[in-house]
Amino acid sequence: MRILLFTGKGGVGKTTLAAATAAHVAVHGGKVLVVSTDPAHSLADALGVGLGAQPREVRLDGSHAVLHAAEVQTRALVDDTWQELRQHLRTMLHGAGVDEVDAEELTVLPGVEDLLALTEVHRLAASGLWDTVIVDCGPTAETLRLLALPESLAGYLERLFPAHRRAVRGLLAGIAGSEHVERWDSVADGLGRLAERLAALKDMLAEPGTSVRLVLTPESVVAAETRRTLTALALQQIQVDGLVANRVVPHPGAARGAAAGWLRTRRREQEQVLDTLRAVTELPLRVVEHRAAEPVGAEALLALGDELYAAADPLENGPSMPTMQISGGGKALDSEYFLRIALPLHPAADLDMSRIGDELAITVDGRRRLVALPAVLRRCIVTSAVAGDDGLTVRFRPDPELWMR
Repeated sequence: MRILLFTGKGGVGKTTLAAATAAHVAVHGGKVLVVSTDPAHSLADALGVGLGAQPREVRLDGSHAVLHAAEVQTRALVDDTWQELRQHLRTMLHGAGVDEVDAEELTVLPGVEDLLALTEVHRLAASGLWDTVIVDCGPTAETLRLLALPESLAGYLERLFPAHRRAVRGLLAGIAGSEHVERWDSVADGLGRLAERLAALKDMLAEPGTSVRLVLTPESVVAAETRRTLTALALQQIQVDGLVANRVVPHPGAARGAAAGWLRTRRREQEQVLDTLRAVTELPLRVVEHRAAEPVGAEALLALGDELYAAADPLENGPSMPTMQISGGGKALDSEYFLRIALPLHPAADLDMSRIGDELAITVDGRRRLVALPAVLRRCIVTSAVAGDDGLTVRFRPDPELWMR
C-alpha cells in the first residue's frame, strides 16, 4: 500500500497537484483513490465532478482509466462515532462526583474531527480496494496538527484511563457500582476501540510506504514556511519524499518587450528561491509552470500530471533514512557515545533540549517531541549537544552511579 499526503501553505495548489498525481497514476494502470481531508473541500472542483463521503468512480476523458475520489465529512463522523462514547464518559465522571460542567469540559477530546478524518483515510486504505491512496490534506499548520494527533491523543487517553481494558473496567465498576457494570463496560469497549485506532494510525504513518509531498510556490515567504515544515515533520518522524514548486512563470526565451522583461525578472527571482531550497535539502524538487488556463477536469489534470512527472514514477519514495544513529564506545567509564538525530534545522530555528528520565525532550519552534533513548544511553549523562543543518548530535558519557549497577 502506498499512501501519499499532499500539503502546503494555503493557496499553493496542493489540491490540484494531488488530483493530477492521482489521474497520472490511474491512466498508467494504478488502482488509486484520492481523498480530501481539507475542511475547505475543493477536490470536487478540481476534478469537475460532485463528491461525497463515499468514494465514487471518476472516468478520465480519452482513456478507459478510472480513479476513485471522496471528500471526508468530519461532522458526520463526529456525530456517528464520538458523541455516544462522549455521553458515556460524561455520565461516568458525573457519577464519580465530577461537576457536570467540568465533566463536559473533560470530555472535549482535542482535535477529534481531525483524528476521525485520518481514521477514515486508514479505513479506506485498509479496505484493499486500491493500491494507492492520495490524500489532499489541509494547509501545513492543520496538517502538522493532524499528523501529530495519533501520538498526542494516545498519551491523553493513557493518562485518562489505563491501557489495559480490564483495568479500565475495574476502575469504572468501582466508581459506578456493580449494578452499572454493563454500561461502564461499554465505555471500556469504546475506549479500547479508540486506543486500537490510534495505534493503527501511528503504524500507518510510520510505514515505509507512507510519505508527505510538500507543495509550494517559489516565493521567499512560502519557502521559509516549507523549511519550517520539513523540520516539524522530521521531529514527528514523518517521511517527506519530495517538493513540488507550483506556478513558476514561463521563461520568455528570446522575446522582447516590457512583458518579456517582467517575466525574466520574475523567473530569475523564483529561481533564486528554488536554489535556496535545493541548497538546504537533498529532496527532489519538481517544477510546474504557471498555466494560462486553470487546470480543472480530467483532461487538464492529465496534461498537468504529464508535465509534473514525464517518464518518472509519481509514487517513487526516497530511501527511508534512520531517524537516530549511535556511534562511539569505549571501556566502561571511559566510554563516549554520540547520538545523531536526523532533524533538518533552518537558520532561525528556536531549539531547546532537556533530559527527562529515559527520554530527550526536543522542542523546535514551539513543537515538542519526546524521544526515547536507546538502552545503552539510559545509564549515561548528556555532556554536550551540537545542532547542524543535517541534524542534532548529542554527546553522552556513562553516569558512574548508574553504570556500575
